[in-house]
Amino acid sequence: MRGRCNGKRYSALSLLRHGLTGADWPRAWQSHPLKDRYDVVIVGGGVHGLATAYYLAANHGVRDIAVLEKGYLGGGGSGRNTAILRSNYLTPEGVRFYDRSLSLYRTLAADLNYNVMFSRRGHLTLAHNDGSLRTMRWRAEVNKLQGVDSEVIGPGEIAKLVPYLDVSRDARYPILGALYHPPGGIIRHDAVVWGYARGADALGVHLHQQTEVTGIDVANGRVTGVRTNRGRIATSVVVNATAGWATLVSDLAGVRLPVTTFPLQAAVTEPVRPFLDTVLVSGTLHVYVSQTDRGELVFGASVDPFASYSTSGSLEFAEGLAGHVLELMPALSKVRLLRQWAGLCDMTPDFSPIMGPTPVEGFYVDVGWGTYGFKAGPVSGEAMAECVASGRTPEIIAAFGLDRFDSGELVGEKGAAAVGH
Repeated sequence: MRGRCNGKRYSALSLLRHGLTGADWPRAWQSHPLKDRYDVVIVGGGVHGLATAYYLAANHGVRDIAVLEKGYLGGGGSGRNTAILRSNYLTPEGVRFYDRSLSLYRTLAADLNYNVMFSRRGHLTLAHNDGSLRTMRWRAEVNKLQGVDSEVIGPGEIAKLVPYLDVSRDARYPILGALYHPPGGIIRHDAVVWGYARGADALGVHLHQQTEVTGIDVANGRVTGVRTNRGRIATSVVVNATAGWATLVSDLAGVRLPVTTFPLQAAVTEPVRPFLDTVLVSGTLHVYVSQTDRGELVFGASVDPFASYSTSGSLEFAEGLAGHVLELMPALSKVRLLRQWAGLCDMTPDFSPIMGPTPVEGFYVDVGWGTYGFKAGPVSGEAMAECVASGRTPEIIAAFGLDRFDSGELVGEKGAAAVGH
């Protein structure tokens, strides 16, 4: 029996020796000196930036690429989310886009030769009133027209999927139905980051951690270089794939974005025996919950009601979250919270991302992801790679261009994205 690690073959005995001693394991990706010129510079070492680099190299043969990360790879939004995957959005553009991403996630472990721990669980969005139920039916029909498995089910079917859920009529927030999306699931977010990083590195991409962008040089309306805390890089193409700092990076190139940044908090409990097979969401209660393979319950809510760059948790969030969770599943009253955290969400006016070229030639953006950036990582990387390599905007992201805010052709996803995650 033989296995591979970073392209090298290992026998079962060799793998056992490495596992016991920890000796001579190859680095997952290499450290390179910072060159003074690259064909493409990608700002942001999260899933979006790494996926863009990987697909540029794998699909288009563009390998003279630098990924610049001011901290460590995956240390931003990619390491602070709850890694829920789904494609049951509200607009046809959104449904097609996220369904492509979900398709890429399903085969990602094989494509990257790295276990990203994808787990198909099914996704339930609960309706507590007639208005919510109408929206669920609307979304279900849009989903079906795009070939996505999604349907509205009643309390009886919900109880079979989640026996611990209170579906009685006496509940304070009675459950009238739910949008059931069987393909939805969860994934290991750090494994996705590491898989893309290792794959990009193997194709010749340079990954530079602790490298902060301090300026973007523009001359005669086009990008000429990037200034960093480690020196200047000459380049004709820069991709802004940051979360939380998207507006600050774009400002360096003289590009203004209609984006406001809000914290999004989450929390996790101690491990308990597995009982929750599906991802559970309630927009009315502003809460969602899933259970990891280790038994922890991961909770989240909607973004904080104020703009901020804070990544600290708050007692107010924990108290409100606990109360809403217990409205749905009273049996969890004795489960202890272990930790909580916050990530930064860049919200656009229509709750959809901004992708593609900008008025500055050679400066591209993949930003404005709000609460749903991680699930879009693969398709965003694939589409942005095609956009940069070909100079044309792929149809799958054409609706998400920056110019839509001038033309008024918005892509309103608030009804499916506010707390759906």
